[in-house]
Amino acid sequence: MFLLPEERIVVRVSATSQWHQLETAVSLTRWLVDSNFPATEPLDVPQLVAYEPYVVTFWHHYPQPPNGAPPAGNLGSLLRALHDLATPPLALPKYQPLVSFKNTVDSSTYLTSDPRSWLTGRREELLDAYAQLDFPLGHGHIHGDAYPGNTLWDGEAVRLGDWDEAAFGPREIDLANTFQGVRFGRSAEELDDFAHRYGYDIRQWPGLPVLCEIRDLHTLGSYIRRADHGDSAAGQQLSYRIETIRNHDDDARWRAV
Repeated sequence: MFLLPEERIVVRVSATSQWHQLETAVSLTRWLVDSNFPATEPLDVPQLVAYEPYVVTFWHHYPQPPNGAPPAGNLGSLLRALHDLATPPLALPKYQPLVSFKNTVDSSTYLTSDPRSWLTGRREELLDAYAQLDFPLGHGHIHGDAYPGNTLWDGEAVRLGDWDEAAFGPREIDLANTFQGVRFGRSAEELDDFAHRYGYDIRQWPGLPVLCEIRDLHTLGSYIRRADHGDSAAGQQLSYRIETIRNHDDDARWRAV
């Protein structure tokens, strides 16, 4: 992704393997904006543009102030509004946890046999636990990767971006990621505000730990890929995250590198 500041355009360059995901994201966000939902908006130009081996999409740029990202509570309000919308007029893929994670682990050149074997086994355990869950909020259209880091200021308003993982699935998926954020120092006050603004406290639901552990594994994917390409800082953080998961250290603090 790169920015053309004079036109306030974000040009996003992705692999052609993501064509269908991006096509869905562009169509969905256009519908969301037309429905008065504050999604990040694709430009009103023909999309997608193929430039082998890449695909290019074009988005409005939202300049961010220097005083930080929107608070977690704003995401609670956005998700409440998103889940209250009518069903989108396009087919969304079924939510399937940890599919890309499996491919990343299997193909990694960085992981040695021990962590690879453990991650593979842990993924299967969590998928078995996921299959046993009952979802009191029901199923519908979900963002799929909703967490406060995917929100942007638009003046005094807040928009929700990064729609590549939009899907049809349990509503709880969109809520759990924010609570997994305690690993990055998210406070109880922020979580209370998020739950209040959404109108449901997922901490009452016994399935939350399973979704948080699935999210833990999901976050490892980008670090594995970066480590595969020689990023030593990513490799160190990856090792630390795997160690804390294996030791059931739910209080360990992670950091983005």
